[in-house]
Amino acid sequence: MNIVEQARKGYAGSSLPIKSPRGTEYEAVSRVSHKLRQAALRRDKDYPAFVAALAENRRLWATFAVSVAQADNLLPDDLRARLFWLAEFTEAESRRILRGQGDIAALIEVNAAMMRGLGVQENVA
Repeated sequence: MNIVEQARKGYAGSSLPIKSPRGTEYEAVSRVSHKLRQAALRRDKDYPAFVAALAENRRLWATFAVSVAQADNLLPDDLRARLFWLAEFTEAESRRILRGQGDIAALIEVNAAMMRGLGVQENVA
């Protein structure tokens, strides 16, 4: 590739869509949920991967909790409270799972509900 072609490629517009914040959140929950489901299927064969997927899900929900707890969060107070409660539930259920008492299906369902709530609203700017 000569220098002119490199310049064209470098300054060409991106074909990737610009994601909305909701779309980014949706993708994050979807990615973590997929990892969690796959790790749960292989739990007996690869327990460290299961624990890592569980930890990633906990971090995701901790991030949501911090976000909705911020005073400048624009979501309605009721929704913020419900999301914070789901983050607390996720943390508690994760601890129960690690003790062998919880249900991974509950966490997967919480994530699925979150994805339904976020919907897929992708726009190209």
